[in-house]
Amino acid sequence: MARRPGAPAAYGEDFSFINPLVKYLLFFFNMLFWVISMVMVGVGVYARLMKHAAALASLAVDPAILLIVVGILMFLLTFCGCIGSLRENICLLQTFSLCLTIVFLLQLAAGVLGFVFSDKARGKVNEIINNAIVHYRDDLDLQNLIDFGQKKFSCCGGISYKDWSQNMYFNCSEDNPSRERCSVPYSCCLPTPNQAVINTMCGQGMQALDYLEASKVIYTNGCIDRLVNWIHSNLFLLGGVALGLAIPQLVGILLSMILVNQIKDQIKLQLYNQQHRADPWY
Repeated sequence: MARRPGAPAAYGEDFSFINPLVKYLLFFFNMLFWVISMVMVGVGVYARLMKHAAALASLAVDPAILLIVVGILMFLLTFCGCIGSLRENICLLQTFSLCLTIVFLLQLAAGVLGFVFSDKARGKVNEIINNAIVHYRDDLDLQNLIDFGQKKFSCCGGISYKDWSQNMYFNCSEDNPSRERCSVPYSCCLPTPNQAVINTMCGQGMQALDYLEASKVIYTNGCIDRLVNWIHSNLFLLGGVALGLAIPQLVGILLSMILVNQIKDQIKLQLYNQQHRADPWY
């Protein structure tokens, strides 16, 4: 029977606007990050449970809590992407695309604001480091993280090695009964060639010395200046890392938008076929 003038071209019953490549590529893309998010949550929960109760005071600077929070957010986001692509659910796909776009824009805004307002960003970093110094002995993970950073950047404290006086164990006040009074962590000490055993007491009493004397034994420069210098020296590396984080997000946004449009076209086709199936001119 002739097709009514002006009607769209007829499609077979098995025709679909939805491209299986787009659908399953988006599904496996999200499945990969879904598995990664579950591993992150599992590692974070295990690390949290292995800590003693005293570590509860340092939740704000706890790497395990950060791992759990990021893992849960990634789990929920990739869940929308996985189920939305597999079930061809427009609502879930749009939620996934919107959330991923917001995350991307927040990262971009943080990078731009950090560059434009570098002084304020530096102050915020200093605040975070000082908070970590205060809780140095409260959390083993945090302690290992600080020690790694001080060794990596050959630094000690935030602004200088005397920042360690903010910690109750290293505080330099006369009424401090701690055996580590006026000391700094061993990670501040200058490396000793061919040292078989690490001397964890090498920073004993270093805060009581002036910069010149202390510099013979420990790093006296703060980690903030070292970090800023490292960033300036590795801009291309950091740019590559940022690009590596941005590309998967942009791919996820693009694939989800393409799939949503394909699903909408398929719905329109099904409605058209239902409305004109009984039409004698169809």
